[in-house]
Amino acid sequence: MGRSTVRNTVALVAALGILGACGIGSPSTDRPDTYTNANNPNNIETDPRNTIWSIFNTSSNESVVQVNKYLWSASLEVLNFLPVQSVDPFTGVIVTGYGTPPNGGRAYRATVLIDDPALDARSLNVALQSRGGPVSKATSRAVEDAILTRARELRIADNKL
Repeated sequence: MGRSTVRNTVALVAALGILGACGIGSPSTDRPDTYTNANNPNNIETDPRNTIWSIFNTSSNESVVQVNKYLWSASLEVLNFLPVQSVDPFTGVIVTGYGTPPNGGRAYRATVLIDDPALDARSLNVALQSRGGPVSKATSRAVEDAILTRARELRIADNKL
């Protein structure tokens, strides 16, 4: 063996020894985040029920927010003068852009959250905003009342069928 080969071998062994020593030891008390579960690749939490075939499973164990269909329809009807930007019936969120109500001079935008399947005022959350900032509580309450009234009308009409 040549001199350079011996030097390279010694350098390689030293580098491997230093690198291997990095994982030896216990967590230091002044650095508590050194060996936490999130940083330890040997402590990976897995669910044994999840396999590659789980993606083809049609039955889902995920919880889904159920949305009241009457509140959903009433929200879209009452706020029909606002351009809809985003609608997600699975989470119950409706986001609109700015629009001016009929016979009104001020532009509004709204975000509606329906987070319960019950036809109840607690299931409906409406956030209104004008170009100048948030609107008064009375205005927000009036829009919520209009949506709730329309939802009740839709439910009554649906029961007649």
